[in-house]
Order: sequence, then C-alpha cells, then structure tokens
Amino acid sequence: MASKTIRVKIVPANLLYSNGQLVEGVVWELLCEVKMPVAYSKDLRCKALAAVERGIPKKDVYEMFNIGRNSLYLWRKRLEETGSYSAKTGYQKGYGHKITDLEVFKSFVQQHADKTQAEMAELWPGEVSRRTISRMLKKIGFTRKKTYGYQERDEQKRQEFRKGLARLKPEQIIYCDESGMDERDGQYDYGYSPEGERVYDLKSESRRGRVNMIAAWHQGRLFAPFTVEGSCNRHVFEVWLENCLLPELQPHQVLILDNATFHKGGRIVEILAQAKCEVWYLPPYSPDLNRIEQCWSWLKSRIRKQLKHCPWVCKLT
Repeated sequence: MASKTIRVKIVPANLLYSNGQLVEGVVWELLCEVKMPVAYSKDLRCKALAAVERGIPKKDVYEMFNIGRNSLYLWRKRLEETGSYSAKTGYQKGYGHKITDLEVFKSFVQQHADKTQAEMAELWPGEVSRRTISRMLKKIGFTRKKTYGYQERDEQKRQEFRKGLARLKPEQIIYCDESGMDERDGQYDYGYSPEGERVYDLKSESRRGRVNMIAAWHQGRLFAPFTVEGSCNRHVFEVWLENCLLPELQPHQVLILDNATFHKGGRIVEILAQAKCEVWYLPPYSPDLNRIEQCWSWLKSRIRKQLKHCPWVCKLT
C-alpha cells in the first residue's frame, strides 16, 4: 500500500496561551503520513521482482523499495498465475446507488406507506436491502409516523394521571392489560410520508378467530400470564385476577387498567381488597400510558412478520 503526505491546517476555536500570553489567530500546519489505498505502479512492481530474480535478498528488496513482505509475495504469485505485473482491476465492489430515480421511489413509498422498511425492500422491483430503503427515505425527507391516533383524548386528564403516578413508588405500580391475536395483526400501525405531513390508512374492526392473553408488568418483569381462546369478559378477567395475579401482589400496590367494560364492576375491587391493593383506571384513549403495551407491541411485531408465511400462528392457544 502506498502512502501520501498531506498538509493539515488546524485553527484553534478559542484563544490560546503561548509563554503565558494570550495569542489569537494561531494556525498550525502539520505534515503527516497517511496510508492511502493506492496501488503500487507497474514499474515499481517490475523493478522489485527483477531485483529478487537477480538474487538480492528479499529483506533488502523490502527496504530498497519500501514495500511489505506480503506485497512482494502477492506480486510473484500474480506473475506466476497471469504473467502480468499489473494490479488487479474491477474487483472493487463498494456501494452503488441501487435506487437512482427519487421521484419513482417517492411514488413507491406513497403507495406502500403502511409497510415496514423490510417489507418495502422485498416489494422494490430490484434487489435492495432494508438499510438502502432507510437511507433513501431520509434522502427524500420521509419519516415514520403512526397511521392513526385518538381524537377523543383528554390531555388534562392525562396530565393529572401522570402526576398521580409520579407520587407512587415504582414498586407500587402494576400494569395490566390483555392482548389478542387474529388476522388483523398482519396490519402495520405505522406509515411513511413527507416530514411534517400526516399519513392516513384504514383498518378493520372485525375480530375473527381471536386468541387473548392477559398478563401483568412490574418493574421490567412480565408475570402471571393467562391465555384464553376467544374474547375476554369479566368472568375470564376475574378468574385470572383471583387465581394468577392475586398470589403475586403485595399490600398497597396499585393495579393500572384501561377502561374496558369488564375491568369495572363485579368482584374486581373485592378481589384486590384481599391483597390490600387498589385499582386505577387510565384516562380514556390512553393506551400509551400503560407500560405493558410495549410488551404487546414487541410480541405483535414478531407475529406480524410471521403471519405472511405462517397464517396458522393465529390458531395457536
């Protein structure tokens, strides 16, 4: 590998001290040797190999021409195999621009805005990687956004709920929720659009062949899991609460639940009172305040990737 000497100018951002005095506008010039991937010339290769043929020790040849032992070995090998002293050409791979038409790519993204980067890579006409898709999305200024939200949220109630949580100790808070799996899990809740613009999509509310799992989340630990085929109701929830969660609870803990109808009434308060615990309900349309939602999101992400190839996953209980 050849080397090049480059000149570097360094300008200090702040005032500098020199012999105890402040000096302004000091500029240094450095000469440094930097290894650059430049092929040795054909003439140099020829002279080095000729020196070896004349019987000059290889160690002396290394020093004479300032080359490495491996370079000389590779040159001799190439000469024996091809009869040429020249360096190899055409083997440098590098990263080519596999997506060159930005307008075509922008139309493609708008058409598949609800797909993940990996799914876009599969759908693109040519062979590209997810990272290529990611780079091109940044290049055209498209960012990921959730495709739907909840206009019915009450921000004041959400702020009050957060303040209430802040008054509790972390060990007091138990998050609880259900998550279901059905054919709708193949839909992706996020999409891509130009920065500053919303992206819209529709999803079905029908739930066929549903499998539900109930669990609790506490300080990074998912526990008391319970699976049931079909939809949850108050009876199912009370069975889980009394037989799975109650033995795990400590006095004065607070169970965080959403506002599902079957989370209210019945024997729920009575069951929690046995463990000297209470229940707090999330503000309306605020699933993002329930920490266990992140666990379900991770699970559904894995399921979503498999449903295309394994539709029978939804039938597992």
